Amino acid sequence: MKVLITGGVRSGKSFHAESLVLAEPHVTYVAPGPPADPEGDPEWAERIAVHQSRRPSHWTTVESADLAGAIRAADGAVLIDCLGTWLTSTIDELDGWNAVRDDWEPVLFERLDDALAAMSEHQGTLVVVTNEVGMSVVPEHRSGRVFRDLLGTVNQRVAEECDDVLLVVAGRVLKL
Repeated sequence: MKVLITGGVRSGKSFHAESLVLAEPHVTYVAPGPPADPEGDPEWAERIAVHQSRRPSHWTTVESADLAGAIRAADGAVLIDCLGTWLTSTIDELDGWNAVRDDWEPVLFERLDDALAAMSEHQGTLVVVTNEVGMSVVPEHRSGRVFRDLLGTVNQRVAEECDDVLLVVAGRVLKL
C-alpha cells in the first residue's frame, strides 16, 4: 500500500497518516526537514514535540533530506512527514531561493526522481504526507511562488506512484 495524504496546515493529515501504520511491527518515520531549533522558533519546536509524543517507542525516526536513501534503508513501513519540509530543505541546500531556477532545479528533480524510484521499489507500506498549496492566493513573494509551484509538481509526481491519494480537511478524510 502506498498512500499520499494531503491537506492544509493543521488539518489532521499527520495524525491520519500515523493511524495508517500503527499496526505495523516496524515503522521508519522519515522527518525530511532540518531538525527543530527550539531557540530559533519555539512554536515550531513545540509542534515537532507533539508529533514525536504520538509516535510509539518502537518506531525509528530518521531525520534526513535524502528521501531515497531513507526509504531504501528502511525495513517495514515508511511514513514520510512531510514533502513540504523536504522541498524547503532541498531548496535551502541548493541555495535556490534567490537563484535562477535553471541553475538548481535539475538537481532537485534528480533527487525527486531517485525518491520516486525508491518509493516504487519499496515492498512495505509507504505513507507520504504533504501540504496542499494550490487552494490559496498567489503568494506575493517570489520564494512563495517558487515553493507553491514546485510543491504542486512534487505532489503530482508522488501521487502517480501511490495507490491512494487522501485529502484531509478539518480532520475528515476524503479519498480522491
